[in-house]
Amino acid sequence: MNSEAQSSLGPSSEASTPPPVGESTPSRRLGLGYLLGFAGRKRWLLYLGCGLSAAAMLLTFGPYICIWLVARDLIAVAPDWTAAENLALYGWFAFFMAVASLVLYFCALLCTHACAFHTASNLRKACLEHLMKVQLGYFDTHASGALRRIIDGCAGSTEGLIAHKTPDTAGSIAMVLGLVVTLFVFDWRMGLACLLAAILSLACMFSMMGGNNAHFMQRYMQAQVNMAKAGTEYVRGIPVVKVFQQTVFSFKAFHDAIKEYSEMAEYYTVKVCAKPQVTSLTAITGIAIFLVPVVVFLAPEAQAAGTVAFAGFMANFAFYAIFSAIIATATTRLMFVMEEIEISADAAKRTHDILGSPTLSEPTHPETPHAHDIAFDHVGFRYEGAEHDALTDVSFEVPEGTTVALVGPSGGGKTTAASLVPRFWDVSVGAVRIGGVDVRAFDTTELMKSVAFVFQDNRLFKKSIYENVASARPDAAREDVLAALAAAQCDDILAKLPQGADTVVGTADVHLSGGEKQRIALARAICKQAPIVVLDEATAFADPENEALIQKGFSELAKDRTVLMIAHRLSTVVGADKIVVIEDGRVVEQGTHDELLALGGLYARMWEEYQRAALWRIKSETPDEEQVAAACESFASEGGAR
Repeated sequence: MNSEAQSSLGPSSEASTPPPVGESTPSRRLGLGYLLGFAGRKRWLLYLGCGLSAAAMLLTFGPYICIWLVARDLIAVAPDWTAAENLALYGWFAFFMAVASLVLYFCALLCTHACAFHTASNLRKACLEHLMKVQLGYFDTHASGALRRIIDGCAGSTEGLIAHKTPDTAGSIAMVLGLVVTLFVFDWRMGLACLLAAILSLACMFSMMGGNNAHFMQRYMQAQVNMAKAGTEYVRGIPVVKVFQQTVFSFKAFHDAIKEYSEMAEYYTVKVCAKPQVTSLTAITGIAIFLVPVVVFLAPEAQAAGTVAFAGFMANFAFYAIFSAIIATATTRLMFVMEEIEISADAAKRTHDILGSPTLSEPTHPETPHAHDIAFDHVGFRYEGAEHDALTDVSFEVPEGTTVALVGPSGGGKTTAASLVPRFWDVSVGAVRIGGVDVRAFDTTELMKSVAFVFQDNRLFKKSIYENVASARPDAAREDVLAALAAAQCDDILAKLPQGADTVVGTADVHLSGGEKQRIALARAICKQAPIVVLDEATAFADPENEALIQKGFSELAKDRTVLMIAHRLSTVVGADKIVVIEDGRVVEQGTHDELLALGGLYARMWEEYQRAALWRIKSETPDEEQVAAACESFASEGGAR
């Protein structure tokens, strides 16, 4: 992720100031309020939508009241039904309130969706913009699958939370409050019976989501992130899995992630939720169990009070029998409210973790070097969480315009040292300087412009060859891009492609070898025209033919540039101006190839082993007649003739 890649994202169309992040932010503040910090000026739309949703939900009570009025008037004049008045008026009132409820709810969703889309968009932008500022080494310790799942998953859940769940929550609260009031308006005894059913249902819900299960949603979301992370790694490793004829069980991390998620979901569904959910559904769908005994108990008293009183009593019973259907909706909505509270808290926490990750420190007064030499000044570095230093007291210089190679045993710290130059990580002790200026005093954009990278495993974008190379310098003329491809010895690659440099990588019938991809990556580095080049084992996956071409490309890339290269093939560093030997995080030798051989130290031993490996051949000798006869005699004596 260099500065060119960052600039391609462009500024956000309508930046909103996200809530402050950092380690000091208390977790208890994280939730919907935190996520709404990304809504910016659109936040008022959510408040308006919630108000409209609450009003719409209260209007849904209207038809039930109208039904009660109809029942009351009909019972009062029974059996002379024609004497009942205002029945048509009640019907029209019920119709208009139902329509008004739908219209208000539709308007509420329009408002909340506008706020949700804006919030989710800003959340994604904020996360991506922040990731552009973190140390590049951050992506070595955080899997791309997990980051994608967190950003897309949290933005998606935020969108659903604000667009649907939050207005529904406001409506649910209004419904519950209206329900409690309405239940006690006509006959408080029948209302209390219906309320008992709701209380039992809610108690069951709290047993599912309270106590040790209160944070189940966080664990559930973490299990999904683990599956996404392991799944991405598994997909990338499919070629290896297929070559060795293995199954998904051979990829233990993926198998364990799926198993963990499966066991968690099964446990929560069967062990935790089964009985409470059945009890809850029985209570709210069988309210007659609570209501009918109360009616039977009160009926004699109402009958003794007279015909009119009994008619009113039966009208109230009809109302509660019909209105009790809304209790199931209200309690179910409350269950989803509690679930969404957990989801919002989890999404906020994960977003906060990304936005709270440390970024590259930017100097208040950036310095500009007037030279391009590199100097390691008593550098020490330790990876986060590691017990030992990866580098200890490393000091060496790369004069401007020269090539210095880092060699040594695997795991000795060569790549770590090279990664400190472009600030993939910041040193723990000492300093890395370019032109006498500490790289931490550089403006990050200027530092990225000053350094070009060629890694051993370069990735190409699914764009044309031309666009892949031009991504290093978007303002480059087409002639410059084609010249870079020629300098990187890519002419034979372009000649076999159907559209030449305009052929899209990854399309049908377009296959590039590892060495060919490496040469295109080399052309990208040449096109960038950076004064400093870092090469990390750039010929690792190249065959001899491609290696020869890549070496020619290196010659073009290294002209008048400061080059720091890492190599395991010692033949590629023989001509370097200086070779620095690193072992166990320390510089043990420095000098030219001939000087290091004369020392007879680690480099000399490595060179001797390399020479033996280069001369190694598989021997195939034809046995003579005596050898064949001896082998047959031995076979017969051991019973082979049988």
